[in-house]
Amino acid sequence: MNNLINPLFFHLKITTIMNVNIQTLHFDADTKLVTFIEKKILKLTQFHERITKVDVFLKLDNVAHNIKDKVAEIKVHVPRHHFFVKHSSKSFEESFDVALDSVITQIKRKKEKMVA
Repeated sequence: MNNLINPLFFHLKITTIMNVNIQTLHFDADTKLVTFIEKKILKLTQFHERITKVDVFLKLDNVAHNIKDKVAEIKVHVPRHHFFVKHSSKSFEESFDVALDSVITQIKRKKEKMVA
């Protein structure tokens, strides 16, 4: 008898590749900030398994008036739907955290609607 394994009997977990794009406007992000964002973005896979792309935009708002609000925008792409959140505060970390929490809430609501 042949000891070959029939591949039809194996269940393979297919992981989707999530492209992460981080762009900055009016400044250059340091590696610490980029690492912080990349680490936090990985949390999204816990809430939706089919995320294909995440765009993060970081920008300084009102640069001309010297009120340097830090704005974080997050756009999450899944098949047949996009989620978008924008938040500003006095630090990029805080803006990003609040925006990420908001987009997670949006994803959860969408999944609950799909189940119901």
